[in-house]
Order: sequence, then structure tokens, then C-alpha cells
Amino acid sequence: MLRVAVVGSGPSGCYTAQSLVQQDPDVLVDVLDRLPCPYGLVRYGVAPDHEKIKSLQNTLRTILEHERVRFAGGVEIGPGGVPAARLRELYHAVVYCVGAAGDRHLGIPGEELPGSWSATEFVSWYSAHPDSRAFGFVAGARSAVVIGVGNVAVDVTRMLARGTTELSPTDIPHPALTALAAGRVREVHMVGRRGPSQASFTTKELRELGSLPDTEVTVMAEELALDPAYLDPSPLAAPQRRNVEVLRGWAAAEAQPSSRRISLRFFLRPVEVLADGGRVGAVRFERTLPDGHGGVRGTGEFEEIEAQLVLRSVGYRGLPVPGLPFDAESGTVPNVEGRVVRGGSAVPGVYVAGWIKRGPTGVIGTNRPDAKETVASLLEDAPALVRGERRDDPLDVLRAAGLQPVEWAGWCAIERAEAELGASLGRGVVKLPDWQSLLDAAQGVQGRETASSGGRPRADAARRHEPAPGN
Repeated sequence: MLRVAVVGSGPSGCYTAQSLVQQDPDVLVDVLDRLPCPYGLVRYGVAPDHEKIKSLQNTLRTILEHERVRFAGGVEIGPGGVPAARLRELYHAVVYCVGAAGDRHLGIPGEELPGSWSATEFVSWYSAHPDSRAFGFVAGARSAVVIGVGNVAVDVTRMLARGTTELSPTDIPHPALTALAAGRVREVHMVGRRGPSQASFTTKELRELGSLPDTEVTVMAEELALDPAYLDPSPLAAPQRRNVEVLRGWAAAEAQPSSRRISLRFFLRPVEVLADGGRVGAVRFERTLPDGHGGVRGTGEFEEIEAQLVLRSVGYRGLPVPGLPFDAESGTVPNVEGRVVRGGSAVPGVYVAGWIKRGPTGVIGTNRPDAKETVASLLEDAPALVRGERRDDPLDVLRAAGLQPVEWAGWCAIERAEAELGASLGRGVVKLPDWQSLLDAAQGVQGRETASSGGRPRADAARRHEPAPGN
């Protein structure tokens, strides 16, 4: 039997597991994650008010409940956890699907001032990521600047403008809901250094800004007109053309009385975050113009936008994976069709899929063909990887070494605890916001099941990988 460890339980990891069990009737897959909860960015990156996208968890759940797939959370790979070399000893093959956990910086003065954050940190906070240590985002802020014009920038802009009534039915953690409800942010500026035809947000996300209650969306027609494609959008691809049409409508609309305003700005390049009393007070931008080659050039003219909160949303970036080669320029693990490559040669039994393989590009669905390519390489190599019989269950080995993986029963207990928390607050499901509460919920049920089965988790709860008699 081929035993495979998939590191990471987001869409890429789940699609990798799915492709493995679909293509090999005997393969056994353990999906390992550093966090006690599965689903990766679907749980911790999708905004709470995007329930349709979050429902993808149901699809991923079906994959993780497959009889030849096990979920094991709370398993760190690398320093302080399971060394990559040891993991490779326990499995015939290991596929790393760890995404791109870092974020890009602007590289401008004042970027590290209090009140200046990455959008990733803000998203982690309102998504209840247990690693989030940030707080006080909106405390004392009247105006916010979001630097970037992608879907994440639209998400954080929308969350800043959302009211308590719309957010209360979602799974947003209660401390974040309370802080946003008490916040005084009334103006949000979303700023791009290039023009509207080059913005990377989708039309669906963009239009949602115009549907927020008691919120006016403004666009400066003179800025839009600097983009040649804005004046004649016909050559644009359909998504960009639809974006331009939405922006045209807002630019032509009459002002409406409202308590909040979202201002979309273009052709402004951030050059400095300015301080006021030791924290963020404004952002200085240089006005830009198209350079005729898809980029922009500075004009030497500057503008300052007041802000007590700055969120940069200029892209994700992959981080080095302990024990694997890493290309710092692309933020990826060098590979050929998913096979990890070191010094020009493939590393036997080690593979990558998802953003750490190709960079932070594409949509969730892009991970399906990406995972299939990696799995095809792995299964092609399988005859050389399966040498000799391996009797030990890898999770038993990890438990013997002192680890306490959060298995599926533990994750189900976390779900129940979140439902109970929401009920106690008069809301729906509400996420547990910290490591301790997650582990308390998970380990309580796992401890009871271990005791009831003579020191081993019950087969139906842990879905052990035991071959049928005669195999």
C-alpha cells in the first residue's frame, strides 16, 4: 500500500488527497495541518459575509471524510515539530500544499508605524485565526486607507464599512464583531497605483461595495479618464470591461446622504506613511500616469490622504519550507510538474502543489488541475517509492513521540463548541478565536474516545488505515 502525507488541508491539499484516492484504489492518505482546523484559506481567508464561497467547506469535508483519508491537525512540520526528513521516513511520499503565508511589503518610510498593517493580519483577526495576535485595528480610526485593488482589498474595505446588523449572523469572532461595532471608521479609501482597467478585483466583488447599506461609493471621473482603456473599453477582456462599466456608473452618480463613504482612487503610488503623534496619521501618494507599456510613471505631484488605519493589500508571498529548497525570488519551492528539485535533480518522494508550487495565482478551482499534475508525477514514481513493507501507522509513531494530533472527531467537537458558543451569544455559529479554546474542545472528546478504546482512538472516529484481512 502506498502511504502519502499531504501537508496542508486547504483546497490544494484536499484536491491532492481527492486525486490520489480517485486514481489509486489502494493509496492511504494522511492530510496533516499545523492548525487544529481544516480547510485553510476557505476557513481563514474568506470574508465572513461570503457564505457562498465558504460553503466550499462542504466539498472539502466530503474529501476529508473519505474512508482512505485521515485528517490530523496540530501537526507542525519543521523545527519544534516533526522534521521533514522524519516525515519522509514515515511515508512513501510527502506532498507539501502549504500555500503562501507571507505578504508583500511596500518598502516605503513609515510602513511599520502603529496603525499600519498588512491586509493579511486584518483578515486573520476577523477570521479568528488562532495565530492572530493583533487587535485594536479600528480603535480611534475615523478614516482608513486600503492600498491595493484586488479582491482581498475589496474584502477588507467592505468589512470596514459593514454594520453590526449584517455581520452578526456570520461566524465572525465576537471580539472582532464588538470592535467593529464600536469603531468610528466612516471613510475608506481604496487606492491603486495603476488604472481601472488593470485592477485585479472581480466585478462581483466590486459590485458588492455598491450594495452596502448607508454607504456611498465615489469615483473620480478625472482619474478614470487617465486610463486609455477607460475611454474606449471595447478592446478589454470581458471581466475588465465589466469593471469599467461599474466604475462609470459610480462616477456619474449623484451624491447621496450616507453615514459611510468608500472612495475608489486610481493612479496614486504610495511613497510614505506619515506619522501623527507616534502613529499613522496620513499616507503620501505620488500621482502617476500610464507609461504606455502596461506600467506607470511618476509625475512629481503628490497628495496626502488622512488615515488613522492603513492596510496594505499588495499580494501574498510563499515562505521557505523547512527541509526543502526555496526560490526566494518567486517565493516557491523549485519543482518540475510537482516533483521537488534540488541541484537539478528530483528529490525522491517529495512533491508540492498549490501556491507553494506555482506562486499565489489563480482562483480556488485552479488548484484542481494543479493537484492532478502533481499526483500524476507521484503515481508515476510510486513503484520506485514503495520498497519493502511498512507496518507502523505513522500517526501511532507520532503519538508515541509525544504529539497529540487533532483527528476528525476532535474537529467535529470544535464545530459543536462553535455552534454552542454562537447559541449562547444569540448568534449562529461563532468561531473560537484562540489556540487554547480550540484544543480544549478537540482534546476533550479525543481523550474520552481514547479512554473508551483502551488507549487507542476508536476506528470509526479516527478512520484508521488498517488493511482488510488477507491484504
